[in-house]
Amino acid sequence: MKAEEVGLVAPATGEINVVSGVSVMQRRRRSAAAAVDALAWGIGVLLAVSLRFEFAMPVDGWLATLALAVIAALLHVGIGFASKLYRGRHTYGSFDEVRLLALIVMSITLVLGVIVVLVGSLVSIPRGTMFLAAPIVLLFMFGVRYLARLMLDRSRKPGEDAEPALIVGAGYLGDKLLHNMTTDPTSPIRAVGLLDDDPAKKNLVLRGVPVVGRTSQIADAVRRTGATMVIVAMGQADSVILRKISDRATRVGARVAVTPSLNALMSGEQAPTDVRDISIEDLIGRHPVDTNVELIAGYITGKRVLVTGAGGSIGSELCRQLSKFGPSELIMLDRDETGLQIAQLGTAGHGLLDSKDVVLANIRDADVLNAIFDDRRPEVVFHAAALKHLPMLEQYPDEAWKTNVLGSLNVLQAAMRVGVEHFVNVSTDKAANPTSVLGHSKRVAEKLTAWAAESTGLNYVSVRFGNVIGSRGSMLPTFQTLIREGKPLTVTHPEATRYFMTIPEACQLVIQAGGIGRPGEVLILDMGEPVSILEVAKRMIAMSGKQIEIVFTGLRHGEKLHEELVGSRENLERPFHPQISHTTADPITPQRLDKAGWEARMAAEPRNNETAVIEPISLNEGKVNG
Repeated sequence: MKAEEVGLVAPATGEINVVSGVSVMQRRRRSAAAAVDALAWGIGVLLAVSLRFEFAMPVDGWLATLALAVIAALLHVGIGFASKLYRGRHTYGSFDEVRLLALIVMSITLVLGVIVVLVGSLVSIPRGTMFLAAPIVLLFMFGVRYLARLMLDRSRKPGEDAEPALIVGAGYLGDKLLHNMTTDPTSPIRAVGLLDDDPAKKNLVLRGVPVVGRTSQIADAVRRTGATMVIVAMGQADSVILRKISDRATRVGARVAVTPSLNALMSGEQAPTDVRDISIEDLIGRHPVDTNVELIAGYITGKRVLVTGAGGSIGSELCRQLSKFGPSELIMLDRDETGLQIAQLGTAGHGLLDSKDVVLANIRDADVLNAIFDDRRPEVVFHAAALKHLPMLEQYPDEAWKTNVLGSLNVLQAAMRVGVEHFVNVSTDKAANPTSVLGHSKRVAEKLTAWAAESTGLNYVSVRFGNVIGSRGSMLPTFQTLIREGKPLTVTHPEATRYFMTIPEACQLVIQAGGIGRPGEVLILDMGEPVSILEVAKRMIAMSGKQIEIVFTGLRHGEKLHEELVGSRENLERPFHPQISHTTADPITPQRLDKAGWEARMAAEPRNNETAVIEPISLNEGKVNG
């Protein structure tokens, strides 16, 4: 590290003060500040007396007044150094410094003012001199500091070569972003205007940057300010708002970026200036839901927690979040050794795979599971292990039965065997009115979980949500791969819609379920409005800047045109959270499991006739051409 970086070398002279660690330049600046404040007392006291006598006073009176000014100045400088005002206690011109400065001035005014009142007539000094001088002194001191801050702020602003940007949101995030941006001369972005829909902020000027309109006026604001970038700095901006802003900005050729979330800022993981280009995940994600995980995760702290399917997309993120709540032991179980390594990297910071926190096992093997549960004695279990690819399971329904049904039963029975108190089964929206092998198998797992809850009276619950953005093998990574390779995007049906949520949001719901779910319940998150798959494909192609075709393949067997979160016979209530619904699943005992009947029900499902004409389309400047 260079000496200049720790303040040991004066930038201009290179002089070093090893004893104090303060550069000569800094000491000169602080001495200059003390001299300015001393001068303020001289000007203030002399001007107060001059105004009192209309500049006509005996010579001895002027000498006494000058002596009073010198005494006040010396007192001020002495107190200033004693209180570290001139030794770097506060940033120059900050509110903290101004407050301390005012306190020193008022103290000196009170002490010397009383003395002058008592003896002033003896030395021809007006009794009210100090009280008249105090406002003048403060005005001079504050004025000098204000001018200095103005000059400093101007020197710190980004140069004209920085990219001009409009900031959407004049609230907390917008203010933090502007503060960092306007005090960093190396910032690649400079703010040229603010946009906010709050009528009370219509005439607001924040850190020198004015509000120039509402979010609906992006096009006009871009033309007037010359902005080439729009930064969304709104903590609660949902996907609907982001889509509107993105569309309006894109139409006038401005690129769109977003600031980090409030959680990322508060945790210190990211800074306000860590803006990034808007992603497809931002545009199709669900409405933000305050899950208050910290308030209900007490059932995890200090407990032995086991996660099945820990190597999967959901399982590994679940382990990462659970590790923050201080479980006494976190046991990550999976049959995929590579997935376990990824999970261990996210929790322990290494992937050595040589510790007891990772367990290589298959939930199909009941004997192995029982041995693991007997040895580790988990108190909380999150069951995320499952086969999830719908078309694959349509070809191999036996695998769905072995893993999603019998494997889930094995985990449940092992948990009941050792008295697990909290059990959370990760389910899917395809379990509501199931039409596929995947949906039917996960529905049976929900019913088995309800049976375990009924048998034990403990908190054995299921959590149901829609498509998870970015999980392995899901739609978005598949589309991204196809676009990168320049291949056509395959969409099943032009009217198909799906619910979406991010992996962290899904895991927050799973954790919350263990705290607020009651025995046998199925918890369902309100995921907002479903999103058109075709619209997602179009947006991803437009964001890539490539010419990519979209090919309709028709719905596959077992696949729905529109997914459902709630079954036709399920009744909902929301006893704890306005956006989390609770329903119940009919319990089914292991003795009633009937694979032949299960297969017969699936065979009776009508095949989809919603196949579209397989006709490629391409995108050209955002328009769809047949």
